[in-house]
Amino acid sequence: MKHLQAILIGALMVAGLLASGGGMAQQMYKWTGADGKVNYTDTPPPATARSSVSSDTPAAASDSRTALPYALAQAARNHPVVLYTTKTCVPCDLGRAYLAKRGIPYTEKTVNSAADIEHLKQSGGDGTMPMLLVGRSKQTGFESGAWGNMLTAAAYPETSRLPSGYRNPPAGAAAPVTDKVQAESVELPATPARPPLPAPMPSGKTDSGFRF
Repeated sequence: MKHLQAILIGALMVAGLLASGGGMAQQMYKWTGADGKVNYTDTPPPATARSSVSSDTPAAASDSRTALPYALAQAARNHPVVLYTTKTCVPCDLGRAYLAKRGIPYTEKTVNSAADIEHLKQSGGDGTMPMLLVGRSKQTGFESGAWGNMLTAAAYPETSRLPSGYRNPPAGAAAPVTDKVQAESVELPATPARPPLPAPMPSGKTDSGFRF
């Protein structure tokens, strides 16, 4: 009964805000507390909230449109995580496993072509793979301690809080090809016509087969 009353109160609050004059929309938060109760407030939820949805903050991208918990969503927005990897790379596999275990939402960029390598250099890479970017912080090579310190400094939770339905976006090339290469037609020079051979001079003698 209390849970139903909280939902009705929240619905009335939202309806009241929409019906209020002046056209000023007040930001509302819907969040689930540690006790499982759904709350509607006009102030950000506490860090202990299980999940939250803001009226002007889009839900994090995932296959099931599952919203991230508030603390995790804030960290991902303020300090996005980008992982550079390459094929046949054991440290890259270890890095993915570490991020998955800690529950970090991230974007993966693969480095396989010359253009990808150039993009990696522009992003501060030295060729050591993988490379992890957490906001403006960078770490080349996989080292769990260094990666953990970077993520903790960026306010990412120490343990996974990812919803079960969340999926990271698929990996893409570090420097995706956007322009189509068009083949240029090459015109070969015309072969000059050979001049006609001069007509033999009549000599009145039979041809002996010799040429002089």
